[in-house]
Amino acid sequence: MQQLKCVWLLTVLLGLTKAKDAVPVPQQVSLSANLNTQQVSISWDGEAASTFDLLIVRTELNDTVFYETLTVAPVAGSGRREFTWTSAEPLECTSLSVKIRSRSGEVTSEWSSTQILQGNDRPTNEEIQVYPQDRIVPAGSNITFCCIIGEGKSFVSFHYISSAVNVTRLSRRTFAATVSDLKPSNSYGSNAYCKGLTQSEINGSVLFIGYPPLLTDFFCETHDLITAVCQWTEARDTHLTGKRQTHYSINERTCSVVRLERNRKQCIISQWEDKWTLLGRNPLGEQSLTDTAEVRSRVVPLPPEELSTVSNARNATVTWRWKHTHYSSLALVCQVELTSSDNKTKRTFSGVALQSVVLLDLIPYEKYSIKVRCGAQQNFWKWGNWSKTISFQTSCEAPGSAPDVWMWMNSDQTGKVIWKPYEPRQSHGPILSYEVSLWSPDDNTRHTQILEPDTFTMPVNLSQFTINNNTKVIASVVAKNPAGLSSPATVVFPQHVTFPDSQAATKADFREGAFPLSWQSDANSSCGYVVEWHEASCRHNCSVEWIKVGEDISNVSIKSDTFEPGVRYFFSLYSCTSEAPELLQQWQGYMRELTPSSSVQLSPRQQDSGVLLTWSEIPAVHQRGFLLGYNVYMNNGSQFTLLANLSSRENSYTVKGLPSGTYRFTVKAFTSAGEDSGGPASITLEPYADWLIFEILATLGITALVLIIVTFICYKKRKWVKGAFYPDIPEPKLPGDWSRPQGTLDVKPSPHSMVHIVDKPEWDSSKEALVVIPEEDEDDEGQGIRDEPVDTDEPTSLRYYNQVVDDRPIRPRYPDSSASSASSLDSARTDVTYTGIQTSGSSLVFQPDPQSSSESHQPSVGSVSCGEADGGYRPQMQPHPQANDASLAQPQQLPESLHSSSNGYRPQNNWHLDSPGEADERRSLAPSLGSPTSIASTQFLLPDGSSDEQADERPQTSSSAATWFSNLLSSTKP
Repeated sequence: MQQLKCVWLLTVLLGLTKAKDAVPVPQQVSLSANLNTQQVSISWDGEAASTFDLLIVRTELNDTVFYETLTVAPVAGSGRREFTWTSAEPLECTSLSVKIRSRSGEVTSEWSSTQILQGNDRPTNEEIQVYPQDRIVPAGSNITFCCIIGEGKSFVSFHYISSAVNVTRLSRRTFAATVSDLKPSNSYGSNAYCKGLTQSEINGSVLFIGYPPLLTDFFCETHDLITAVCQWTEARDTHLTGKRQTHYSINERTCSVVRLERNRKQCIISQWEDKWTLLGRNPLGEQSLTDTAEVRSRVVPLPPEELSTVSNARNATVTWRWKHTHYSSLALVCQVELTSSDNKTKRTFSGVALQSVVLLDLIPYEKYSIKVRCGAQQNFWKWGNWSKTISFQTSCEAPGSAPDVWMWMNSDQTGKVIWKPYEPRQSHGPILSYEVSLWSPDDNTRHTQILEPDTFTMPVNLSQFTINNNTKVIASVVAKNPAGLSSPATVVFPQHVTFPDSQAATKADFREGAFPLSWQSDANSSCGYVVEWHEASCRHNCSVEWIKVGEDISNVSIKSDTFEPGVRYFFSLYSCTSEAPELLQQWQGYMRELTPSSSVQLSPRQQDSGVLLTWSEIPAVHQRGFLLGYNVYMNNGSQFTLLANLSSRENSYTVKGLPSGTYRFTVKAFTSAGEDSGGPASITLEPYADWLIFEILATLGITALVLIIVTFICYKKRKWVKGAFYPDIPEPKLPGDWSRPQGTLDVKPSPHSMVHIVDKPEWDSSKEALVVIPEEDEDDEGQGIRDEPVDTDEPTSLRYYNQVVDDRPIRPRYPDSSASSASSLDSARTDVTYTGIQTSGSSLVFQPDPQSSSESHQPSVGSVSCGEADGGYRPQMQPHPQANDASLAQPQQLPESLHSSSNGYRPQNNWHLDSPGEADERRSLAPSLGSPTSIASTQFLLPDGSSDEQADERPQTSSSAATWFSNLLSSTKP
């Protein structure tokens, strides 16, 4: 079995060997290189085989560059096979090894012998080399450069223009770099260079990048019916210059190219041919164009020469001549371009060998310029070039239209006549003068003046005419030039002048460079309308502009070069009639509103506790827009606080409730364009004196009102007030007749007056006091009012008891006893009873006995003396007790002033106790023991000495007030 397998394997191997031997190996392989195109042409003998494997490798590194199975037919006549391979790198970069084998299905022959295409990276080359060198390539393509480093040198970088490019190693000394999408280069090309380690190790190449020719619009024409002038357009710049630029030929004849405008090129051929072929060629390619035409269908006449004119007022004749005599039999069509100061027209004329034309309908005294061009009338190809331009002027003619006249009145009697200067084509000649006449149909007098040609206004005074309700004054203006006079223009002066009113004028908006105005048609307007305008700030001798429109027009757009931003203009519409113009409507407007150029004059004034700000309106010339209102600000340092936004009709504002201090205000007027810079003012607020005066007066008034009300109430309730605050003082009960008139009383001391001293064996110094033994008072009938019997035969006496009394306070028997008196007596446990009064002029005083007070506690009798006085009743006086002294306070002699004080009866006074300190300081003065009181009062009837002194020192005004009030209350007595 194994033997059979070995036999089978040997059979297969022998079959394969025979099949391989059956495919012949390519013979005589040869290589041919084109370095410019980077192509390698490979040829070989392939005998009967038609399919081959081609292998190309880089010799040094054995890198495969190309391997492909090719079907190559034999070249006819030779039987050799040829294949051309294009290398991506320049062929100089490195050596290439090429070998081929034949193929028959899956069976191939052996490889042919290796053929080597030697590169420039040989060790013998020591300098840096860059390939390709000075290559011309199309824009948008890719190119691969290679850099060969000398033996023993090092590669650093490769650059295209100014950018470094990544490289790939091809051999031990060769590096390749590819640049894609090449942009067109300038005239001196684009640089690519390689750098080594040292500055001297650098080399490079220049690329010229451009386009192949691209030609359009090729044709040929003739000017003289003999030569041919061919033109074409170079639609694209090739960016190749010098020896690399495009070369042209027509019908295989080289021609000198003339460059025209817009990339047009021209070539002149001496003899006309009916067919023309243009060929353009440069290193990147070539292009050809063809044109066919008969000579008379391509005639372009040359420009006419030696133009001249002969002109009149309304026409001119233009003549010229031709350079070539061939046009004598050629039917031509010519065009004359006629240009005036503001107009340009073309007029066409035709004829065989046309050499002159007549221009009609010209304007007198107008400057014109003309030029002529011509073309073939039959088989018209195109216009020839324009001739040179010549100028001429038509002659004068009398003005064909009357001046445009208007008037302006400053008052009912004075004004001016105004008219517009002629347009150049309207005057028909230079204006020599203007003749202005004033006249009235009712007056045979005519006032005429001749004015200079540069004068367009004349003042008018209508007072020289006798004017009544039916009289009208007419002004007429006539213009004169060298050819004659114009027709007259007239205007009628109104008898009453109506000046523009800003309140009644309608606002006009400026839109699209004009003021659009519209109005309703007026039936009285027989000759149209006049729209007049001037600056609103002008009142007398204004610079007025106007336009006149027909009676069938009811709107107009006013345009003027004199309109300026920030200037208000008044527009007035007048109806044109046989009589004086009648004012129909008024407008006002701004070309563009600006902020006011001046500020208000602000005047602050204090008003109560606020500030009244007033200002005057900004003059119209400075408003520069329609005033929308005023903004009132308060300045707080660098900040502005808006206080109010006021309308344009207001010119004052009051800031209320400000405390005193310094304030700064600013009022800014504003238009639709914004605010002005503002009118500032400052004020210092003083305290509001008027308000203080008002407060004082109000307080005094309220006080007076309260006093009046209180007085009124007191008067109405006077009985109650008198009883509550000022009760009746009881009159003293004295014997005798007191009703006689007041006089000097002869008072004798009563011998019956005496003081009974009662001694008590047991003496307690702490209980020392005066005991009051009450006496029975007598009523009017001499009866006692108490139950105890009274010895009426004994004289009234004051009994003094220096004894110890009961600790309990003695309660007063009378309801009208003073509470203050009782409390004062309780502190000293001394009761005093007034038992009788002998005379109204007597007074009891206690004489002090210093010895008895210092030696013992035994009581002693102080002598009682009756001192004479000037008159009047005096109450008894009692010393004040001392709180810290156990012994009885000794009476001291009263001051002499008490014996000689004021006369007459003394009213009750306040009972008071001196303090212990005051008692020590005033021992020389015996204080009052007490005073009789009213039955209805808690006040003492008589004052003590100190009270008398104080009363004497009171101001007289107080006494007067008390007297008035006492008199008021005393009016209640029955």
